[in-house]
Amino acid sequence: MVESEIAELDELEEQLVKQLDRVRAERDEPAVAERVWQRMAEQPAAESAAAEPPTVQLAGRAVLLVPHRGPGVAQDVLPPDYQRIFAIVRDAGGPVATKQVGEALGLEVAVRGKLEPLRGKLSRLAGRGWLRKLPDGHYTARL
Repeated sequence: MVESEIAELDELEEQLVKQLDRVRAERDEPAVAERVWQRMAEQPAAESAAAEPPTVQLAGRAVLLVPHRGPGVAQDVLPPDYQRIFAIVRDAGGPVATKQVGEALGLEVAVRGKLEPLRGKLSRLAGRGWLRKLPDGHYTARL
């Protein structure tokens, strides 16, 4: 009888330890986000005014920032690759697929893996308000 109770308590302890680990991991996420935000805020104002796209140092690595589109934010604030992608979608005259953008960029579109980075950039532009992603996966420019 006592051994079964001990086994039950051990199992309960193991479950609680797992739950505690999950709670700690979730609690740490806002702290990491806050540190990233602080690093972004600490970047000198001169860097943001420079012609180069804004970057933030994260874990010793420069991370490229694609700004959100808003009033008074011109296309030239985008990094050069993103400017080219935006121009292709804008000039297409209608919805375009990732493959069509890849062709215009001269990518090897027959290889799916070559399009995945482009798909990520298109999604990032859509998420930041530069493009609109349609339900069928095509993109149009927000003008």
